Amino acid sequence: MTIEDDFARDMLSSAQEAKRELRYNPTYWLRMMSDLGAVGAAKQLLRGPAVSEGFTRLWEEQRLDLSVECFVLLPDYEPLFTAGERAEARRRLREYKFDLSRVPKA
Repeated sequence: MTIEDDFARDMLSSAQEAKRELRYNPTYWLRMMSDLGAVGAAKQLLRGPAVSEGFTRLWEEQRLDLSVECFVLLPDYEPLFTAGERAEARRRLREYKFDLSRVPKA
């Protein structure tokens, strides 16, 4: 299993948790992952000019810990993303008042 596989597994698990616990089915995100792969989909989201509807929904539910942006910052996945992509993920989480100390460190 590769690091990309691990990221995809975690992203799918996060989507399933959102569906189960929040009654939110992130269909757009799941379709993006199917089309681009989890890493490609995450990179595309981070290139967007604003946060996604899914990010906003997770913020409303106080569950940004399930967001792509949060997973991008996990130390295990650092090699998959550029410093700029990680900085954008961090910026978005900060902007929405997510406590970055909740992101596990290496």
